[in-house]
Amino acid sequence: MFAWKGNIDKKSGQGDNFGMIVLIVALVILAVIVIYLVATYNSFVGLRNKAEEALSALDAHLKQRYDLIPNLVETVKGYARHEEETLTRVVNARNQAMAAPAAGKGRAEDALSGSLKSLFALGEAYPGLKADASFLDLQQKLARLEDDILNARKYYNAIARSMNDKVQMFPSSLVAAAFHFQRLSYIEVSDDERRNAEVRF
Repeated sequence: MFAWKGNIDKKSGQGDNFGMIVLIVALVILAVIVIYLVATYNSFVGLRNKAEEALSALDAHLKQRYDLIPNLVETVKGYARHEEETLTRVVNARNQAMAAPAAGKGRAEDALSGSLKSLFALGEAYPGLKADASFLDLQQKLARLEDDILNARKYYNAIARSMNDKVQMFPSSLVAAAFHFQRLSYIEVSDDERRNAEVRF
């Protein structure tokens, strides 16, 4: 009789052990899921913050370019006063780029780059302008800014691609949907920039 009771206790102990193992496995799986959710959420936040930082850097480069253009126009005006059409086109392109909404910013910036090229082309027609130290300094500064702008666009687009991949790929797409992370728009690159990675005036 005592042996029979001992068997019951033994079976009961095995059942408790099995239940404990199931509980531990369930807790481990839950912990893995929570860790994945937290890590994925944090990676989305990190990418969103990097995208905002990249856009802020791009805006800073664009503002520097806007600030240099009036000085450049005044310098050119001293040598090529009768090139009023070219100078007006540059000023208008600058003003349109500054006022352009986010959706049309790329096209406005491309138009400004094109007008700047025509302005720098005047240096070939006016030897005095081409030799002017102020003109050469402004030309070099703007060329560096064009490189910085292009690199900032590329950096932002790389971040946008990473974000968009995570938003669309499973299982991170579930986290994106749950926390309302959206795809990022790419900054369009002009045909000139596709053909030539660096803009040179």
